Amino acid sequence: MKTLIALAALIALAGCGVETASTAATATAMKKQEIEQGNKTMQQMQQDIGKAMEQTEQTKQRAEEAAK
Repeated sequence: MKTLIALAALIALAGCGVETASTAATATAMKKQEIEQGNKTMQQMQQDIGKAMEQTEQTKQRAEEAAK
């Protein structure tokens, strides 16, 4: 009887470990997705800033040419 109770407790504890490992893996996958999305957003923002800087430079050059 003691062996049966010990075995049941061991199985229950082992199940908790598997659940914890699964939860950790899911959290890690979610963090990875967040990082990837953040990197995409950062790249898009850098492109947008670069375009805005080019447009500003072009406007500046046109203004300088018109002032001559």
